[in-house]
Amino acid sequence: MKKENIPQDRSALAKLTKELSYATDESGNYVTALSNGWEIKAEALDIAWDDIKHRITDARTKVEKKEASPILFFMELRLMDVGIVAGYTGFWRWQVKRHMKPSVFDKLSDKKLQKYAEAFNVSLTELKTMNVDED
Repeated sequence: MKKENIPQDRSALAKLTKELSYATDESGNYVTALSNGWEIKAEALDIAWDDIKHRITDARTKVEKKEASPILFFMELRLMDVGIVAGYTGFWRWQVKRHMKPSVFDKLSDKKLQKYAEAFNVSLTELKTMNVDED
């Protein structure tokens, strides 16, 4: 692809980053150039973000129905999995899974909950109430 033909379509990440692409210049030499993205990739990214938003909404619903603890909600909101949360909190993976049960979560000490709050970058109150800005 020639340098002047590198796509510059806007994407969801256009304000945050640009993509490095390789192209050829007028002499036929390979050079690097920045791209804002291209339409197909932007559409795929939009679909992925829609899926993430759906997972966050489902997690919030499960917490409200007492089917899960707020840990599930914040894991989805922060794009984390059990292994990542375990790494940040120092809990074993099986403990994180256990703490996702509402009956267990409700009995956790504030000291343990604070570890989750720090991992999710929220206050203890926000962890318990899920009152955070989701954007």
